[in-house]
Amino acid sequence: QVHLVESGGGMVQPGGSLRLSCVASGSVSRITEMNWYRQAPGKQRELVVRSAGGSGGVTVYSDSVRGRFAVSGDSAEMTWHLQMNSLKPDDTAVYYCKINTLHGSWWGQGTEVTVSS
Repeated sequence: QVHLVESGGGMVQPGGSLRLSCVASGSVSRITEMNWYRQAPGKQRELVVRSAGGSGGVTVYSDSVRGRFAVSGDSAEMTWHLQMNSLKPDDTAVYYCKINTLHGSWWGQGTEVTVSS
């Protein structure tokens, strides 16, 4: 069983920054992809960042966060981070990490980010 835990969410003013973390534990086999999603109130879950191979691979950011968000991490350590800068009220959402492996996909429970003055 694989378990993902996100942390680092909170409330921040527009223009501020937050750093989210995602830590995996359990029997994690080869990671093919590591993703960050978010779900704003009343909206569908949105893919924010897709990172091939879990770390060091090609990373694609959604148009809404490109240039402001950056991922880092280490698949060997099973720890990833999402650095979020220049936050906007539209970034308010619950943020989830997800890993895809050869044997399945797993989600974290989410961490809430609120951007408000």
